[in-house]
Amino acid sequence: MIVGLIIACEVAFWVLLAAGLAFRYVFRMPRLGLALLLCEPLLEVVLFAVTAIDLRHGAEPDWRHGLAAVYIGFTVGLGHSTVKWADARVAHRFAGGPPPVRPPKYGRARAVHEWKVAGRWTLAALVAVALLQAAVWYVGGHGGTGSLRAWQLRMLWVIGINLVIAGSYTLFPKSEPKSEPKSEPNGGPDGGPDGGSEREPAKMR
Repeated sequence: MIVGLIIACEVAFWVLLAAGLAFRYVFRMPRLGLALLLCEPLLEVVLFAVTAIDLRHGAEPDWRHGLAAVYIGFTVGLGHSTVKWADARVAHRFAGGPPPVRPPKYGRARAVHEWKVAGRWTLAALVAVALLQAAVWYVGGHGGTGSLRAWQLRMLWVIGINLVIAGSYTLFPKSEPKSEPKSEPNGGPDGGPDGGSEREPAKMR
């Protein structure tokens, strides 16, 4: 049941996102669109409540309960940025909004971007770790918590990998490639066939 509910929550997330953006920009009903987008957190509340009830009724903690905690954590950490990403593109496509800003590719700006991404993933993992720990305390000594601890370890790996990636862009920043010098037309440095100072008018492309 838990896995089925997680799948249902994921499907409902994208359905609410699509419907909210459609009403906001396509049908010009921003209030209804915003109301649909604000329903997104209710999905995590429902999943959290059902998982807690399942454990309360004596279910043995296993990977499914851990997966539910991880799903909630990642929705908290990454859900807002996902909504912003989709909102910018739909606004540009249907409401004349500005083009979506692409992430920087080089130098310090790219490093800052990577740290922001790592921060979101770290927040997601930390929320998941906290929920898993709450489940461990909730179960107490009445059931096995090995699967929950295993999920916590995986979340620590997620944090570590993201910190390593962001740190690599800080320690070894990616440099912008140097543009190749343009060859002079007609052989001469001043544009003339014999190196004179006369230039032909540039052609409009």
